[in-house]
Amino acid sequence: MAKLPPRERFRIGADENGLGPLLGPMIVTAVLAEVTAEGHAAASRKPRGKMGERLGDSKALVAHGNIALGEAWTRALVERGCGRPDLPKTAGTALDLVHAVSPDTQNELRLPCRGNAEHQCWAEGNHPLLADAELISTLHSDLDKLESKGIRIMAVRSKVVCNKRLNDAVAEGRSRFAVDLHSMEDLILSYRQMAGAEVFAICGKVGGIGNYEAAFGPLSGRLRSVIEEKRASSRYYFPGVGEIAFVMDADDSDLLVSLASLVGKYVREALMLNIVEYYKKAGLNVPNASGYHDPVTAQFVSETALYRREKNIEPDCFERRKIGRN
Repeated sequence: MAKLPPRERFRIGADENGLGPLLGPMIVTAVLAEVTAEGHAAASRKPRGKMGERLGDSKALVAHGNIALGEAWTRALVERGCGRPDLPKTAGTALDLVHAVSPDTQNELRLPCRGNAEHQCWAEGNHPLLADAELISTLHSDLDKLESKGIRIMAVRSKVVCNKRLNDAVAEGRSRFAVDLHSMEDLILSYRQMAGAEVFAICGKVGGIGNYEAAFGPLSGRLRSVIEEKRASSRYYFPGVGEIAFVMDADDSDLLVSLASLVGKYVREALMLNIVEYYKKAGLNVPNASGYHDPVTAQFVSETALYRREKNIEPDCFERRKIGRN
């Protein structure tokens, strides 16, 4: 049997969803797995066969208005104990699922809210859980198969970065790219503590950055060495933490990054739908906006403007400021 280098025993896949939209949060998700040498090799490849139809690039598998697969993966992982240990393993609502995979408590998530913004983002909407029992059972079988191949999923966490936090960062001179990167660093460090050993992390490339050294936040003060800095991949080794790689299109080539992206896509879509439902419940005839830069989202912004002023919903809690990259 092949021998696995010590720091590759605990493997992380991390990715972001919602870096560029106008409305709705940015989500940074990371999955932690314990792997064998065979599992480490399998995790480095794109899933194949029938599993590849359920576990791959989230942009191809989960879309606005069609989020059942992302929900099913999130529910299956939570049911297996990969969510927060202090919360139930079963969810009755979409927000239950969001809280089950969030590293932050409900109070921490709502801390930036001003006035009615808390109701806009966090009031439970009318949308039910969508995934059927058969699909969730199939994903449990997929996870069993991964475990038989040496990939045991230990944890999944999705960091929710709301527009108020993003806009506050802009006011402080930090870009969304920096917030994305620093959120990934936080998740990696928390998993390093959970694993009790060095980790091997593959992250989706953040904003096409090549040299990350000047951009690091939580990791900035740590000793490190550069393994490589190329357009396709930037890799660093942090003694005591492990190896961290930022890889172009990792969500389409790395199994754990794909899984993280599917969960993150679901969390973002669920929270954006919550925002839409808030205005529908107020009696507004608004469209089902994705939050991205498109005509439907522009219509949603326009048709909610008067109500937002009446309810004193702070603009920074609704729409992102235009920002560049630091």
